[in-house]
This record gives sequence, structure tokens and C-alpha cells, in this order.
Amino acid sequence: MTDTRTPEDRRHLARRTVLAAGSVAVTAAGVGSAFAAGSAGSPGPDTDAAAAREACYTLTSELVEGPYYIDADKIRQDVTEDQDGIPLALRLKVIDAQTCRPLRNAAVDIWHCNASGIYSGYEETGSGGGGPTGPPPSDTPTGTPTDVPTGTPTDGPPPGGGHQEPTDDARYLRGTWRTDRHGHVAFRTVLPGWYQGRCVHIHVKVHVDGTWTDAGYEGGHTCHTGQLFFDETSVLLSADVPPYAANTTPRTTLDEDTIYPGNGHAGGLLRLDYDHRHIARGVHARLTLGVTPDETHDG
Repeated sequence: MTDTRTPEDRRHLARRTVLAAGSVAVTAAGVGSAFAAGSAGSPGPDTDAAAAREACYTLTSELVEGPYYIDADKIRQDVTEDQDGIPLALRLKVIDAQTCRPLRNAAVDIWHCNASGIYSGYEETGSGGGGPTGPPPSDTPTGTPTDVPTGTPTDGPPPGGGHQEPTDDARYLRGTWRTDRHGHVAFRTVLPGWYQGRCVHIHVKVHVDGTWTDAGYEGGHTCHTGQLFFDETSVLLSADVPPYAANTTPRTTLDEDTIYPGNGHAGGLLRLDYDHRHIARGVHARLTLGVTPDETHDG
């Protein structure tokens, strides 16, 4: 068939063909990029927007401080020190739950146990303060004591609370950092392990109205004391990875834990991103903390 189109028509057609092919290429590249991002577990804009709407005006649960808090003035983002474990990048956003405005210049503390369930500063007490590990001493008395005291004991911390004095100078997996103008604060650490009676968790405090100095953070008050939790899928995957695999302490699940309030992200359940086939490569955790800056909640 004879082509009756003029040279000008053919040039326009060729240009449209190139543009159309380019559009297909761009679309394919976009799909590929989105797939790659999705396969890596990275949240998309819609996910972040939904999370922000959910977090806004939601007050994060206040929970017990626990016995192992140390006001150590370790002003640092990387709290790992020499501890082995799965790398954990923790990113928190602190907002006023009444106004949804970010809290800037707040001091955020985190502390948690290592892969073996031991807290720095309390190494002599063993896993999670549950007593020394290993076999009992050879001179352990046997039999049933005849002078068992009656009544309610007045010493020793109650379950989940009651501060204990540190037994050593170690301070790994503890640190304080400052929120930026958007209320964000980030820490580098390792995934916590577990100890008897508790699920895997991280402790957190938020301090406001204080002053940042060369020595650290001074004054102000604690407006939030809480805990951050991990879903069972991530914990089960980590349990097969060294050094967590060497932790033989019976594990308490999230549902069995007596402190986790069971209300999802409002109760401190972290949003996690990681490769489910290779969790040992690292975990990204994030959460918005809705607090009441005018109130005091020291746990």
C-alpha cells in the first residue's frame, strides 16, 4: 500500500511514537521501583499518612517504669556499645495528643535488655533481674525451713516496678536524645532479647520543659513513661538468630505479658519493617507517641 503521508506527518507520528514508548518505559520503571520498595518492606506515602491520622489525638498508654531505670545522662543516639544482636533502627515521633503538634527539644530516654535478657547496670542480678544464672552454689541449704515468715513482705520490688539500685557501672543499651523541630528522635541499638515473665520490649521516657546544657538535660518533668513492644512474628524470627538462639529462658509472648495493655500501637506496639527471610540484616521500628506535656507521668 502506498504511504500518502507527507514528511511532516511522518515526523509528527515518529515523535508521538517515541513519546508513547517513553511513557511505557517510565511506567514500567515506576512499577519496578514500587515493587522493589515494597519488597524491602518500606512504607509508602499512603501508609505513612494513614499512620499519622491514626496516631493523631491518640494518647499513648502510660506504663510502669520498671526497676532498671538509670538517669545516666548518656546523651547519644547509638546505644549499642559492644552488644551483639540484630541491628535495630528506632525512630519515634513525639506529639501533643491534644493539639497533634510535634514536641521539639524534648529529651527521650530509652533502655532495654541485651540478647541474653540482661540489663546494663544490673549484670550481677542475672537475666532480667531474675537472679544469677548458672547452677546453684554447692552449699545451698536443702529441706523446708521451719521459720517461714508470715505477712506481706515490705522489701523488694513489686512485679514490673519498684526501682533497684545499680550493681555495676555498665551502661550499654541506654541513652537519651533530643527531638527535632518535627518531634522526631532516632536511636541505633540492637533488638532486645527476653527474660522470664516479660515479652520483648523497650522502655521509654519523655521529658519536657527542661534545659539542654553541655552536661546533658536538666530540670523539667517527665510527661510520659511507657514501653515499646514487638509483634510475635519478629520475635520468633529473631529467636533463631545468634546470639538470641542461645537464650534458653522460657519466653513470655505478647499476649501473655501482664504489662502490655493489648491496645496495639496506642499501647506501644511498634511498626516494624524488615526482610522476613533475613531479619538478621536489621529491623526498622517506628511509632508516634501521643503525650500530655503539661502532665507528669514518671511511672
